[in-house]
Amino acid sequence: MNQKTKILLIILIALLVGGLVFYVIHQHRQMREMVEQLEFEKEELQEEYEDLAIQFDGYQDIQLSNDSLTQKLAEEQQRVRDLLEELRITKVTNARRIAELKKELATVRSVMQVYVRQIDSLNVTNERLTNENRQLANVNTQLTTENTQLTSINTQLTQTVSRAAMLEVTDFRVTTLNKRDRKTSLFSQIQKLQFDYTILKNITCTPGIKTVYLRIVRPDGVAMQKSPDNLFPFENGQVEYSVKQDIEYGGEQLSATLYWPVEEILQTGVYNADFFIEGNLVGSFPFTLKK
Repeated sequence: MNQKTKILLIILIALLVGGLVFYVIHQHRQMREMVEQLEFEKEELQEEYEDLAIQFDGYQDIQLSNDSLTQKLAEEQQRVRDLLEELRITKVTNARRIAELKKELATVRSVMQVYVRQIDSLNVTNERLTNENRQLANVNTQLTTENTQLTSINTQLTQTVSRAAMLEVTDFRVTTLNKRDRKTSLFSQIQKLQFDYTILKNITCTPGIKTVYLRIVRPDGVAMQKSPDNLFPFENGQVEYSVKQDIEYGGEQLSATLYWPVEEILQTGVYNADFFIEGNLVGSFPFTLKK
């Protein structure tokens, strides 16, 4: 072998060794990048599992009347915990198992969405039943209040000594007004209640200044007052009134108006407007405020 051939052989060997080294380095770099990508995907997947576990914890705090759904939620919650623990101990190089756990996550999410819809449906049903029970309770309260009022009216009528001289209120109307004192049908805009009434002609009644007491009773049976000192004598006791008005009555029919400024949160339901003059209940009228 001559000198020229030896040199060419050395160059060829050097090129082969260099190529092999470059290939090994390239493969090592690719392997490292792949491991880093797998580590990133594993961390990301682990965070998603942890978030899902927190969501299940939140729904476990909800008191459900459906025992079957509660049991299913508990089972899925435990399944998420088991899969999360398996993911934590799975080696990052086990790409196949990590991919399987990712599919498992999608399945659990789908199952959770079904349970969430069922929970929302149960919550809506429970809220509806609660509202219906509350409405029935309000109706019972209103009936009790009305019965109490009727009993009171019957007692007052029985104790009336001079029915002929007692005044009588009729043509009662309630108008709801907004802040501009204009009529409104919107419950949320009611700022004032206007009460129109008429005192019938009664020539047997002594003419003069009469004080009209209006007692507005809420649906829960409580009289509306601006001050606890707003009291008037009635049947050997003191009764709350809402608004009072002095009128000059001469025996002829007389129409007048009273106002109640709304400064509290109004209740919806059946109210009662009771008119008192000279210690007598001279008119009692139910009216309804609704949204």
